[in-house]
Amino acid sequence: MKTFKVTVDNQTYTVKVEELPGHSNQQSEANVKNTASQAAAKSPSSVSPQKTPTAEPKQEEAVKPAPSTGEGYVLKAPMPGSVLEVQVKEGDSVNDGDVLLVLEAMKMENELTASQPGTVSKILVKKGDAVNSGDPLIELS
Repeated sequence: MKTFKVTVDNQTYTVKVEELPGHSNQQSEANVKNTASQAAAKSPSSVSPQKTPTAEPKQEEAVKPAPSTGEGYVLKAPMPGSVLEVQVKEGDSVNDGDVLLVLEAMKMENELTASQPGTVSKILVKKGDAVNSGDPLIELS
C-alpha cells in the first residue's frame, strides 16, 4: 500500500493506493493520478482530506406553504429561481389549486399553487425577482 497526496478541485487529499500483483511499478505510478481522482470522485469515504473543505450548501427538501402568524399561510419558494409571472394581485380570492405565480428554476417553469382557499393579503415579489429556497412569496389570509 502506497500513500500519495492528491489535489482534486483545489482540495488536497491523502490517498492510500494498493499495488496490485502482476502490475509493474511504472504502470501503477502512471495510473495513480487517475485512480486517486476517481477514488475522490466516487468514494469520498476512502480518502481523507488534509484540510477541511468548504461546506457545500445543504440541499433543502421542497418547502411547502407554511402557516403564518395569522389565519392564512405564506407561500414560500420551493427552490431557488426567478419569478416569471405573478398571476394574482392583492385582494384576489383564490381556491385550493389556483396558480399564484410561475417560478423559473433550472430552465423549467414551475406553477406554484394555493394549498388552501383564501384572499391574497400581500405579494412579496414581482416579475424578474430572484428568490432563494424558502423565501416568502405571497401571503394569503
